[in-house]
Amino acid sequence: MLLSALALLAGAAVAGERGALHVPSPDWRDQVVYFALVDRFDDGEPRNNDQGADEYDPADHRKYSGGDLRGLTRRLDYIRGLGATALWITPPVANQWWNPRSRYGGYHGYWAERFDAVDPHYGTLADYRALARALHARGMYLVQDVVVNHTADFFHCTRAGDAADAAARCRRHPDARGRRAPAQPPFDRNDPQDPRHRAAGLYHWTPDIRDFADPAQVLTWQLAGLDDLNTEHPVVRRALRKAYGGWIREVGVDAFRVDTAFYVPPAYFRDFLDADDPRAPGVMHVARATGRADFHVFGEGFALDRAYEDTQARRIEGYARDAAGPLLPAMINFPLYGTLAEVFARGRPTAELGHRIASMMRVHADPHRMPTFVDNHDVDRFLAGGSEAALKQALLAILTLPGIPVIYYGTEQGFTAPRAAMFARGHGSGGRDRFDPGAPLYRFLQGAIALRRAHPVFSRGVPTVLAESAAGPGAFAYRMDYDPHADARAACAACPAQTALVVFNTAEHAVLLDRLATGLPAGTRLAGRFALAGAAPERSVAADGTLSLVLPPRSGTVWLAQTPAAVAPAAAPAPTLDPPQPRAGERVAVSGTAAPGTRVQLVVDGDLDAAATAFADATGRWRAELDTDDLAEEVEHGLVAWDAQRGQASPRQRFRIARDWQLVAEREDPAGDDTGPAGRYVYPTDPGWAARQGDLRRVRVWRAGRALKVELTLGALTALWNPAHGFDHVALTLFVELPGTPGGTSVMPQQNATLPAGMRWHRRLRAHGWSLAWSDPEGATATHEGRAQVPGPQLAVDRTRRTLTLTFTARALGRPATLHGARLYVSTWDYDGGFRPLAPVADTHRFGGGDGARDPLVLDDAGVIVLP
Repeated sequence: MLLSALALLAGAAVAGERGALHVPSPDWRDQVVYFALVDRFDDGEPRNNDQGADEYDPADHRKYSGGDLRGLTRRLDYIRGLGATALWITPPVANQWWNPRSRYGGYHGYWAERFDAVDPHYGTLADYRALARALHARGMYLVQDVVVNHTADFFHCTRAGDAADAAARCRRHPDARGRRAPAQPPFDRNDPQDPRHRAAGLYHWTPDIRDFADPAQVLTWQLAGLDDLNTEHPVVRRALRKAYGGWIREVGVDAFRVDTAFYVPPAYFRDFLDADDPRAPGVMHVARATGRADFHVFGEGFALDRAYEDTQARRIEGYARDAAGPLLPAMINFPLYGTLAEVFARGRPTAELGHRIASMMRVHADPHRMPTFVDNHDVDRFLAGGSEAALKQALLAILTLPGIPVIYYGTEQGFTAPRAAMFARGHGSGGRDRFDPGAPLYRFLQGAIALRRAHPVFSRGVPTVLAESAAGPGAFAYRMDYDPHADARAACAACPAQTALVVFNTAEHAVLLDRLATGLPAGTRLAGRFALAGAAPERSVAADGTLSLVLPPRSGTVWLAQTPAAVAPAAAPAPTLDPPQPRAGERVAVSGTAAPGTRVQLVVDGDLDAAATAFADATGRWRAELDTDDLAEEVEHGLVAWDAQRGQASPRQRFRIARDWQLVAEREDPAGDDTGPAGRYVYPTDPGWAARQGDLRRVRVWRAGRALKVELTLGALTALWNPAHGFDHVALTLFVELPGTPGGTSVMPQQNATLPAGMRWHRRLRAHGWSLAWSDPEGATATHEGRAQVPGPQLAVDRTRRTLTLTFTARALGRPATLHGARLYVSTWDYDGGFRPLAPVADTHRFGGGDGARDPLVLDDAGVIVLP
């Protein structure tokens, strides 16, 4: 696929209105990337849809839908209109179209059978070149997804062993076209029965990874049945460099995203990028020869850190550089993604995001070149478990923080399914095209992206977290500072420094942000530049450098710092607050001083809606008691006395609470009854389910006032896939009916079932290793989970005891008047972008024994539990 030297030289210049094939690299810090799954974006050439192997069916999510390269090309103005400056596409290479063993198709592009050819479903090499030229003509850039870890699934090994006994352990199997090997040499040497192929050693003859904590398995065993390449082998390395260097030369690709980077040794990338091989040079050499001085390569390391940890972040950074020096220029910022979802979608404490930002800047040498995102093709859509208001906040965060923001296709149209099509004939489209530039989220993103592109402080600045809460959702603020003089890559070293202030309220209620220490000079004028709702108000920093704000629910506001102005002195002293006196039970005694007659609001953790009121007497003293049913245990809470009339707050006082939990219900469940309502369900055949994680053994419930704690014991609790929440291969649904509360519904969303015993739910939890979706019944149907709610429960996992413990504050439960008579129902299944499929016969990743279109997706339950 090499171009002639003449073509390379010609391609380095602009090629008229069609655009050049080769263009200089941009400053990647300033780019905003739009990520499209080719098959699900747009169908520009229907004649290439069906290749005659029963692999095409838009009604089936497992098969090709018809999207292609021409479809992408004709929608570039739609993408550019959003404000995106680069297009990242899933691998366009020739794939295994249908795998009879896994009963799934390669429409997504990650099952290569040729790394050096365009898949016929997507079009031709000429179509791919046309896409690159059209992007370059618009001042945009092309990012190609690449795979170096594996090919498609052509052989399977039952156990581990040496290459010498691979013939006894491993067998090839045909795909839907009868192929038993990739079509591209040397990857066609994959027959374990052939001694020449075994001797060639191009593959690891290994079974599927069973323990993701074992480095040897991660680096040499098969991931999800995909044939693991021996990336230490010089023949494999040369073939991959040659194939991917060809895409740069012949198509004009500007950057690579490397799939499954964690599954090859980190040092592999030094060879892939920089090998000095005249026959197949490293891709950086190829890129420089086409005029790309900063060809970007970023890897995927799917790993999420738990709150206040950075173990996985350090593992990710280990693929960007090691003791010998740089490896990949960047890795995708998965830990930030995980924390954004927890804080904005699920109402976790904003201090978790504060820690993540500080960790990001401390652990990563170049966080500004790390792609950031809020959802993608491998995870739930943000809107599957979060509200639209929360999504806007998360998007504004990645657009005002270091990193390269990535917008996943369909996010701008409010998609809730991870791989639905944008075009009318595609899977899950609802029968209509979704390219609507007037959609609310599209218009929002236009404005937020324009903000980032207009002010380098957001793409190149350094964040300082100014306000956070360890207690739950609420205020979160950071300052961004950018000094072009200190930026070696600044386009304008003489430009003035910029400072911005970004403030969120992640709660569903108004929040007081009191006495925010801005770090700015007294009188600094804050010019409003962006707000999630309405206009951003103008503000000024007080004489002591602080700022107090009342933040509307789910708000987000961005200010730019301007020249300071004179500051007027305070009209009266602020209230004072004595140290709180926690009492046994659910009350806290508080007192303080204020000007006689002053109305004082007692604000805990910024929550203005729940603020108690006191009035200062003639001596200036006031006293009150606070109800703590809404407050979490084991965290520090902040309390201020707020004089709303004068806009003044007391210094903050800190306190903790301890609840008096009472066990109010316990239900034992038999072992081995995890076989569905009729007793005929079986687990998927993949060995990961051998532990039967869906076997519910016991439910225990504690109550403290109007707060609730639920402990679930399972027959097994595993973490084979390194899940963020510490457990996998099972999902639980918990339904809560609140006494005296009207409404509710009996439908169990997405489970083909209704609640037993006439129960109706008012709160529902879906919990699995990567998400906690907490919702109320508004909008809930057989297919829709209802309206997302925050705050959600706290989750604690103890794999030794095989328990999951969920703790709910009164606010999380909707502040019921009482929990006496409340009813609970728990069931198990599994979840992967939707409840895992059920089929008449089980296979590797589907349950067996029923009809998934109508039979209940319930493995086990413990019946309805009534609280006394």
